[in-house]
Amino acid sequence: MLPLRRSILRGLGAVSVLWAAGRAGAADGPSDAGTPPREIASALPDATLQGRATLRYLGFAIYEVHLWAMVGFMPERYDTQPFALELRYARRLDGAAIAERSIDEMRRAGPVDDVQARAWQAAMTRAFPDVVAGDRLTGVSQAEGTTRFFHNARPTATVSDAEFTRRFFGIWLAPTTSEPGLRRRLIGQAP
Repeated sequence: MLPLRRSILRGLGAVSVLWAAGRAGAADGPSDAGTPPREIASALPDATLQGRATLRYLGFAIYEVHLWAMVGFMPERYDTQPFALELRYARRLDGAAIAERSIDEMRRAGPVDDVQARAWQAAMTRAFPDVVAGDRLTGVSQAEGTTRFFHNARPTATVSDAEFTRRFFGIWLAPTTSEPGLRRRLIGQAP
């Protein structure tokens, strides 16, 4: 889900850079006051907005990401705490390409054997439909290592695998992320 370099280059030509207004699911997103979307509020009723950042590639906005966490969230121990990441897409992307790029990013934290990578990629392919501008993909990390995925507030998949959960959310939150500036903004360490 991070840079998505190959899939982005395929989709940039015909896609508007403007965010879609009034799309289904847009009303379920966070308000300007920092109210979490309903799928996050349901899973984490006391969650607050920890930070947000926009991922850009070649100057184009790809998505805005919000980290919703409980008071006292410790980024260095993200894999032991409940939280949610909400990605609001600025353009059209293929869900299978998002899953493929996510595996590439998950491998930044260390080797993943091919059998495991195929299983994780298959789970993410089920979780991530194709998205268009204004769509939201949300991942909710539960303290026991389960990840629940949503597309525009509708559940798409659940993965009960603590290592998957650690590696997947590590794409944004681990020190090994390919986007350290984005990580700093999410965890509240940069403007």
